[in-house]
Amino acid sequence: MKGIPENLVPSRLAKRANYDQEVIYSILDEALYCTISYVYEGKPYSIPTGFVRYEDKIYIHGSVGSHFILELAKGIPVCITVTLMDAIVVAKSAFHHSMNYRSVVIFSQGEKIEDAQLKWDAFEWFTNKMVPGSWDYLRTMKDSEVKKTIAMAFSLKEASAKIRTGMPMDEKEDEPLPIWSGLIPLEQRRKAPISDELSLNIPLPPHLQA
Repeated sequence: MKGIPENLVPSRLAKRANYDQEVIYSILDEALYCTISYVYEGKPYSIPTGFVRYEDKIYIHGSVGSHFILELAKGIPVCITVTLMDAIVVAKSAFHHSMNYRSVVIFSQGEKIEDAQLKWDAFEWFTNKMVPGSWDYLRTMKDSEVKKTIAMAFSLKEASAKIRTGMPMDEKEDEPLPIWSGLIPLEQRRKAPISDELSLNIPLPPHLQA
């Protein structure tokens, strides 16, 4: 795997690894959150957080008082993971049960966004990913709110995907057994919006009707 950093080469089931940029991007664009792992004072920490990808970076944000965000803003090394579960793989033996999944592992360092326009853009990208089409509908963010929030970028230079698809891989001698095998599909989807008490008489906006 010429040109692939050693820490991105899987030690097990390497055939499932994928380094195609578009494959990595597609997984990141579908996922709503990632998990960021780092070490602080000799102890490991792993924090789930929402994110958005734009071009070759992912962006997160958090409070200026967040210890997690302040630590990442120092530029410490982190490992960022994303996993989408597609199906439970049911084999004829428990040993060969598995999961169909699409995952990404990123080794990176945080970069605090100082540029005012880029910071504003990152908030817009993030908002429209979580609720597509909502940025222009919402009340505009106040300067005080922007100042209370830190935006961070992480390069995708060292990123790899790992994917498992398909049916169970049973042993040849198990194939004739009268035991059911196959897939149990999993799905994460958006359901119909539910109004809070303040919105009972407000029509659902077009971007949410979809």
